[in-house]
Amino acid sequence: MSGILARWESHLATERRLSPHTVRAYTRAAERLVEATGLADWRSIAKLEAPALRAQLARRRADGLSNRSAARELSALRAFLAFARAETGLSDAQAPRLRGPRIKRTLPRPVTPDEAVHIAENIAERRREEWTGLRDRAVLLLLYGAGMRLGEALSLTGADADMGEAIRVTGKGGKTRVVPILPAIRTAIREYVAACPHDLTAEQPLFRGARGGPLSPGLVQKAMAEVRAEIGLPANATPHALRHSFASHLLGAGADLRSLQELLGHASLGSTQIYTEVDAARLLETYRSAHPRENGRTDE
Repeated sequence: MSGILARWESHLATERRLSPHTVRAYTRAAERLVEATGLADWRSIAKLEAPALRAQLARRRADGLSNRSAARELSALRAFLAFARAETGLSDAQAPRLRGPRIKRTLPRPVTPDEAVHIAENIAERRREEWTGLRDRAVLLLLYGAGMRLGEALSLTGADADMGEAIRVTGKGGKTRVVPILPAIRTAIREYVAACPHDLTAEQPLFRGARGGPLSPGLVQKAMAEVRAEIGLPANATPHALRHSFASHLLGAGADLRSLQELLGHASLGSTQIYTEVDAARLLETYRSAHPRENGRTDE
């Protein structure tokens, strides 16, 4: 990796404290741009203009990139160029103006409380060893019962094993928040800790793989994919959908948006407001299925 890309990766990981997945994606996008343009110094990169970005996106679209993925690629490149300008002292006025592809805004589809619990129990029962089943159950309950992102749950350490009624979580961009922990979750964590054969020291990851290393998020995602197919849930019933469900069910129970924003760790209220649309969509669906006129019936 060149010095430029190493500096960019370090900035993303240590200064912006982005997730490992985002760091990899942003670094790879920058690497593709550097390879395509042949530029090898910050000032040349900082002076790139919109046609160069259009050409790069066109190359990526030719590879079959979707609108949503192209929008993410453009976001990564904009961040890379902004960092290059900061490194060379150029102003943001020199930033290229480029409109991203239009993407259809999709709403998260929450699973029901029964489905969330069934998923956790089903995955736990499928594991060969009891402790790995208890581990997976504890992780999934953290996503649904505490609204954590999968990466946040897997970043917990042995120091977090003895959870109280709340825990401080570090989320995207190094933003911290306090998350309440329900008794059922605390019980699930204790059962996993008691059964885990590995030494859960304060500095080491709380959730371990079979050989003692950090639990891979891909393992959790794969297990949930297998279970959702077996019990007839749609493809969008992912681990992240459990966090969506946490938010949607709290909103349906009367939680206000500001409180929900704090619980989810959203930087802006706009990110949280999508759940008002989810709740409204569910109410409309219920109305249409129950209202006599919507079903072609009347009481006349």
